Amino acid sequence: MSDKVCIVTGANSGIGKATARGLAQAGATVLLVCRDHARGTDALDELKAATGNPHLELWLADLASLADVRRLASELQAAHPAIHVLINNAGVMLEKHQFSTDGFELQWAVNHLAPFLLTRLLEPALAAGAPARVINVASRMHTFGRLRFDAAPGERRYSMYETYGRSKLACIMASYELAERWRERGISVNCLHPGVIDTNLGGMPGWMKKLLPKADAGARTSLHLATSPDVADVSGRYFSRCKPAKSSAATHDRALRARLWQETERQVGLA
Repeated sequence: MSDKVCIVTGANSGIGKATARGLAQAGATVLLVCRDHARGTDALDELKAATGNPHLELWLADLASLADVRRLASELQAAHPAIHVLINNAGVMLEKHQFSTDGFELQWAVNHLAPFLLTRLLEPALAAGAPARVINVASRMHTFGRLRFDAAPGERRYSMYETYGRSKLACIMASYELAERWRERGISVNCLHPGVIDTNLGGMPGWMKKLLPKADAGARTSLHLATSPDVADVSGRYFSRCKPAKSSAATHDRALRARLWQETERQVGLA
């Protein structure tokens, strides 16, 4: 991986930091995308010291802002015209109903709209780095989600698990759709369930988190998809524990995927 440029979003803690560490240990140039400068700097310094890899960079962006995602994509490509791996890892799970700066439900904005827009905007750099790999961290909780195109934000009673599941359902569907559209671009697109892991993600009591595997276990499938030659020619698949797995029936509904794609393009300003 010494000749590869890899991006990891949400890289200052949890699965994201463990993923960045694994890539750094493999010798890659790793771009850590973080929201908070202090926490990002701490993670950067820690990973440089732990891995001995000097080719780590901190990039700041608020993924809840579409304007900031656009700025990030522009600056990343200016600095790195060829990108080989993009791991859309950043995510949120929120107990209370919140909105992004653009007026979208916050889990939808961070877990679906931001990775969709960032990936699409980085297409030229990914194509220049082909064969390139896009890895989207989804969740088995996508089975709790249902897509709704007829309800305005805040119109329905808020459910953290349903709303989080909806964002991850969209993440998987967009991954499948993009894999088909980029089939001839030399860019693979896969998604994964990292496992139920002890991370900073909300929605789980502290006593339960203590019983769970740590972040390194959650990073294994992301690292497998980013580095393994076994999946070099694999695209449009959902993985769990480093192996192909079944996603829900809804993710294979081509008409629903096409509608989601159209609606997402409209929401992020690509239509």
